[in-house]
Amino acid sequence: MLGLTVARTGRSRLDAEVQERFERFNKSSTISLGRWLSGEGPELARQAGKETWLFYGELAARGAASQQEVTTRCLCWRDAVAEVLRQSAARLDVSHETLSQALNTLQLSLEYSLIRIAKSFDTERQRTHEELAFMATHDALTGLPNRTLILDRTEQMLTRARRHKTPVAVLLVDIDNFKSINETLSHGAGDELLLSLAKRLDGVIRDTDALGHLGGDEFVVIAEELSPSEGPVLIAERLQEALTEPFTLPGLPENHLTVTASIGIATTARASAEEFLHDADIAMHQAKWNGKNRYVVFESGMQDAVQSRMKSEMDLRNALTNDEFFLLYQPTLDLRDMSPTGVEALIRWRHPTRAIVLPDDFIPLLEASGLIIEVGKWVLEEACRQGASWRAAGYPIGMAVNVSGRQLDTDAFVADVQNALSKSGLDASALTLEITETTLMRNVEETTRRLTAIRELGVRIAIDDFGTGYSSLAHLQQFRVDALKIDRSFIARITESSESKTLVHTLVQLGKALSIETLAEGIEQQQELSMLQAEQCDSGQGFLFAQPLDVVAAETFLQASASSAAAGLPRSPAQRPSGGHRVGV
Repeated sequence: MLGLTVARTGRSRLDAEVQERFERFNKSSTISLGRWLSGEGPELARQAGKETWLFYGELAARGAASQQEVTTRCLCWRDAVAEVLRQSAARLDVSHETLSQALNTLQLSLEYSLIRIAKSFDTERQRTHEELAFMATHDALTGLPNRTLILDRTEQMLTRARRHKTPVAVLLVDIDNFKSINETLSHGAGDELLLSLAKRLDGVIRDTDALGHLGGDEFVVIAEELSPSEGPVLIAERLQEALTEPFTLPGLPENHLTVTASIGIATTARASAEEFLHDADIAMHQAKWNGKNRYVVFESGMQDAVQSRMKSEMDLRNALTNDEFFLLYQPTLDLRDMSPTGVEALIRWRHPTRAIVLPDDFIPLLEASGLIIEVGKWVLEEACRQGASWRAAGYPIGMAVNVSGRQLDTDAFVADVQNALSKSGLDASALTLEITETTLMRNVEETTRRLTAIRELGVRIAIDDFGTGYSSLAHLQQFRVDALKIDRSFIARITESSESKTLVHTLVQLGKALSIETLAEGIEQQQELSMLQAEQCDSGQGFLFAQPLDVVAAETFLQASASSAAAGLPRSPAQRPSGGHRVGV
């Protein structure tokens, strides 16, 4: 009988395992039918039915065979069994009535099987449809509603708000610095963090709110039924408070990570869900540009500002490729004999339509966008190259380069410094990296480790804008810096404010006590210079000596200083190089 069934189905289109399962099932079904015909009763039929249901359900779930294929095989099995029954009836001289009863039982068994086949495949189709519908409307990683479903729910929320005149809000939550987390820890750790974030955020929203995952590091909360005691600002504060507790992730040093989020809030209902979310997105970007780890409520004037900044960011992305950045160099002088000891490299942007753009107008955007990493690397390499060139030409000066906190956030920066020195041939002791107090305090332990590795290369470390941040004596000893740059705001008031004079005196004496060089920024008047010399401040820079100079003007300055020294003449601060090569700060 098995041979007849196989022969009637023709050449198999199924894999060997499924074919073997079919053959075993046909054999089992034939034996069950035979026992049924022999009078063992309906209980046997029910048991066989359960086995049939499980078999067909498994085939449907695995997609191992189509419903048509299974139905065809059942019909072939019925025909094969019927042929055997007729042959047996003829051989055994069984009555026509008995044969008809057996064939009716066989047909009944087939019909039960066909019903079970239909139900099994219908059930599987329904389950597959539901799974596909869920996948289409939910995020695969977190299981939260995705953008498609959130937009649909927001549309429904806006419809209810218009009908009932009730307040609504959308809060867009973007995790700060998530890209660096992915790059530093791995994408797997990033996914683990997103899962933990989803659970944490879902645990603090109200029952009437809906949380979704728009993709990447962006979550969204849509809120209605708002009241003065449960407004969108309070929801934002709860969301941020939920992130204050560190997250536990596998493979992390100390096994925990603290993250922050920037939140944009839109509260003015718009004509469409897309517009409503767009308002929240603009507010979120404003929160990023305002310093991150905060929330901002959308206002109508923000859109123009955001579009302008986005345009500037696009221009900045092209600037490095198009060689629009260039460096100026501001000399630093020894205040004892007024000889140049070095220069500070200062970046400028030659914008194709806006002329020369000063750092205050684009550095914050470089920081916020993360482009500061790539641009900072270029500045470091170009400054080292120019410094090596001047030293090779006989000017024994140092080169100072400002470093962003974003650069110091990764170990790659140590390698960047090493590569810049190697490519340029600049002696490590001729390079000074200037870091603000605020940057030093961002992550004391990691910053200390990276700065120690950089100092081991022979590079000098200076604290920029000293006196304006939060450094303590203990931190100065911990970081082992080589120079303190006294902020220009103190120098500007030194001639008229006793407090500034006292503070400058204290900072200079602190430097001497710790064997750290002191350098005064922003010297613009002869009287300021005289007072700093009286305090025995080591070095200084400012417009009194020279503005930031391009390469040609800086070489002229160095040549003039060298000529004055060769002639035994003291250099006067007023004797600055003239010509069209100087560019102001």
